[in-house]
Amino acid sequence: MNQVLSGVWPLLLGIVLIMLGNGMHFTLIGLRGGIEGFSATELAIVTSGYFAGFLAGARLSPVMIKRVGHVRVFAALGSFMSAGLIAFPLVTEPWAWTLLRLLVGFCMSGIYVTAESWLNDASTNETRGKVLAAYMIAQTLGIIGAQALLNLGDAATSALFIGASILVSISFAPILLSVSPVPAAEVARPMPLRKLFAGSPLGTVGIFLLGGVYATQSGMGAVFGSEIEMSAAQISLFVAMLFAGALVLQYPIGWLSDRMDRRKLIFGSAVLGAVCCGLAWMAGDLLWALMAAAFFAGGVTTPLYALFLAYTNDALSAEDMPAASGGLVLTFGVGAILGPLVTGGAMQRFGPFAFWPALGATFAAIALYSLYRMTRRPSVHAGETESYLGVVPTASPVAVEAAGAWAAEQAEAGREATAESDK
Repeated sequence: MNQVLSGVWPLLLGIVLIMLGNGMHFTLIGLRGGIEGFSATELAIVTSGYFAGFLAGARLSPVMIKRVGHVRVFAALGSFMSAGLIAFPLVTEPWAWTLLRLLVGFCMSGIYVTAESWLNDASTNETRGKVLAAYMIAQTLGIIGAQALLNLGDAATSALFIGASILVSISFAPILLSVSPVPAAEVARPMPLRKLFAGSPLGTVGIFLLGGVYATQSGMGAVFGSEIEMSAAQISLFVAMLFAGALVLQYPIGWLSDRMDRRKLIFGSAVLGAVCCGLAWMAGDLLWALMAAAFFAGGVTTPLYALFLAYTNDALSAEDMPAASGGLVLTFGVGAILGPLVTGGAMQRFGPFAFWPALGATFAAIALYSLYRMTRRPSVHAGETESYLGVVPTASPVAVEAAGAWAAEQAEAGREATAESDK
């Protein structure tokens, strides 16, 4: 493993620093928005702005890279993102924050496309799985670490926003000083929604619903904590638990994924998420119960994303996988834009604890639809499925396509090895 990471550690270090800054800003929006008196609906719109910008960046960044190259795009987007982060406390108005979140989301998506293109180019078929796994762990650790940094300052001042901007600014040094330009990013045109749904109805509907879950957790979790008057330290811990659960549950769910019907695992994971949300709603402001619910509800979200990708790839031919990956990222993005708006509206009307029923209802919809799909198609034998690779929902189409190609290669190699051993 050390040999694999020796050539990509500057990229991974840069990604950790970027995620420290980006993760701080996600939680800061809820903290500072509460201080400024923003309503849940206003903060929901601000939250959705990030995912709208992210979706636009995923589509336009490859075009920009082809025109001017990786280094220029990376440096330009990093500069704009750093400026955007430091501008939040300067104009504390919902409309201004929405525009800034659009900008930050667009820049972050382009940064992912560029960094993942470099990582993909630096990997071989033999090392790609380990490199991608290390990349996903680096992202998650960065987000969790960001929550600890929030305790070093006061959200009512500009200090934490400045800190997030500094982290993003210095993150580009290890990356830009260690990599050389690579061929322009090639991202397949997303598969049309109708064709994607025909190939995998559960993958398409499930990942759309999951987009709403992920965006609500990452964007509205801090808003919920602020509205029930958690302290800043408690809010940062609450958000950290959402992502810590994903880090812990990713491996056991991935292990099961390669050994059983993935629809059953999707059903079970969604049920666990729905039950945890229901228990949190009944627990009220009991802190330890909210933290436990965040750990498990957040813990199944990221593995579910990888499960939907793997399940969709099982139903498609190898040549359709790149286009399907783009289609799934697009579908997830649309769900991520709509999810916070629905949850924010519910919280505005019924109070902050509507956060949990909104999340739980979405998990329940995933579980019910997966149960329905089990009655429509026969199960695929575990030996005929693609390999599972944990992919975080923040990944760009570049990483999703690379993970799909790696999974197909690993599954084919495994089937060939099994055939040889049977002779």
